[in-house]
Amino acid sequence: MTTSTQALNVLFLCTHNSARSILAEALLNHMGQGRFKAYSAGSSPRENQQPHPLGLQVLAHAGVATEGLHSKTWDEFAGADAPHMDLIITVCDNAAGEVCPVWPGHPATAHWGYPDPSEGDKNEEDKLEAFRHTLHAIQRRLSLLINLPADKLAHAVLETSARALSSV
Repeated sequence: MTTSTQALNVLFLCTHNSARSILAEALLNHMGQGRFKAYSAGSSPRENQQPHPLGLQVLAHAGVATEGLHSKTWDEFAGADAPHMDLIITVCDNAAGEVCPVWPGHPATAHWGYPDPSEGDKNEEDKLEAFRHTLHAIQRRLSLLINLPADKLAHAVLETSARALSSV
């Protein structure tokens, strides 16, 4: 982040880019007040993958815009014409263990693991509650991130700052 008016670009990664990374993208764009620009992607989204309907439901219920959210591969962000990322955060264990592309500009990285709210044989109400819980957990960390002082968001210390938030 070179100036106080330039947004910090953050990419959230997960496997399918349908739940956790989508929640994080939408929340940070909502909460970031122009200081942050969030994106999300997956290491291996399924063909015709879409954001999970329960994720979109909890975002809408929280007053967070969902227009334009869609599942995409992380390859879209590894090319020379992609937006420069300042910070890349993996939000699921699968993506954390995968070999990531070489990101232009060597952005800071961190891992904030969350259980997959869509996984398992839970009934619809239990899955909805899991999505709510995940939304609130991500929101807590993002609130801390966006309130970091400017010196903690400087490129040289951004990775340390973001990684420290994984334990809260």
